[in-house]
Amino acid sequence: MLLELHNITKKYDNAAVLHDVSFTLKPGVYGLLGSNGSGKTTLFRIICGVTKQNTGTITYNQRDIHSNPDAFRSILGFLPQDFSYYPDFTGMKFMLYIAALKGINKKIAKKRCLELLELVGLEDMKNKKIRKYSGGMKQRLGIAQAMINDPEVLILDEPTVGLDPKERVRFRNLISSFSENKIIILSTHIVSDVEYIADEILVLNQGRLENRGASAELVNTISGDVWESVVEASKLDEILADYVISNQKHTANGTVLRIISKEKPTPNAQQVQPTLEDLYLYYFREDANK
Repeated sequence: MLLELHNITKKYDNAAVLHDVSFTLKPGVYGLLGSNGSGKTTLFRIICGVTKQNTGTITYNQRDIHSNPDAFRSILGFLPQDFSYYPDFTGMKFMLYIAALKGINKKIAKKRCLELLELVGLEDMKNKKIRKYSGGMKQRLGIAQAMINDPEVLILDEPTVGLDPKERVRFRNLISSFSENKIIILSTHIVSDVEYIADEILVLNQGRLENRGASAELVNTISGDVWESVVEASKLDEILADYVISNQKHTANGTVLRIISKEKPTPNAQQVQPTLEDLYLYYFREDANK
């Protein structure tokens, strides 16, 4: 399995949303990290054939995916950010409906649907109408429908938005449980979602692929750019205006700030070990200051 993107560019009204994005993916879990508006959803829509790029090519196992789009869709699973469902369908009816759209044999489909509903923890809810599902249940149903054809390539666009911490942990564990022998791409702006499960992280910033690598490798690239400093109340507003702050804590001695900066921000600042959250703010500091 080899998914390759070569110089993908996408423009809307002459404004570029993606700029020459290129990468190669083998089986594994990949976190596509970016702020809102960075181009994540557009990139996914292009891979899934919903939107066409202006320039560039996408190949799967050395074949252009547009040369035989039906063949590529047959090995593709997709959970869009705006996952749609029929609220008066039961979970099982909805799964069978998706299976029919995928052209899966009825006998095989029923067994497959039951297996997937059990896998995502919805076996007891399979005969309940979807409108009675919680947000987490709907997202798990979304994962189940994306897995209906046992895809080789699974794309998940902001799958944990709106979920509580417990549901997000369950969701991450679910992804990890079936990540073997699949290419899974998970887009998010929630750092913890990719920190624990992604083999590699791809940083997409303003439509450009700025970096990629394992979490620890990427964090090491900003070693020396994260500081902690105790700031007096009279200096606080000035520091907050001039620097990106990843955390602040009020103490009896002043406010302790965690500051992202290439230069030493205050005389008493001490360098500290960066985290993936610091890395996010390093790349998307303009968004953090808005």
